[in-house]
Amino acid sequence: MPKVGAYEAKTHLPKLLERVKKGERFVITKHGQPVAELVPVSGSEPERTKRAIDDLKDFRADLMQRGVRLRDLLDKGESIRDLAHKGHRF
Repeated sequence: MPKVGAYEAKTHLPKLLERVKKGERFVITKHGQPVAELVPVSGSEPERTKRAIDDLKDFRADLMQRGVRLRDLLDKGESIRDLAHKGHRF
């Protein structure tokens, strides 16, 4: 993630915001120390979310067409909930 000094960020904020709007992220520093991140607002990308859901639906349909069932992907004694939370910390 590129670093931008506080003075430069203040001076070029409109340009930085346009770049952030396109998905870029920046670390803002003061005297060389990171103090903030300038990142796009999360949850404001409904089209991207819809596309991800559509991709998952297509993937599921492809698996069904090839005869792959969810239970075939589970380890012995593993539930769908376990699969969904694999790798999560509780």
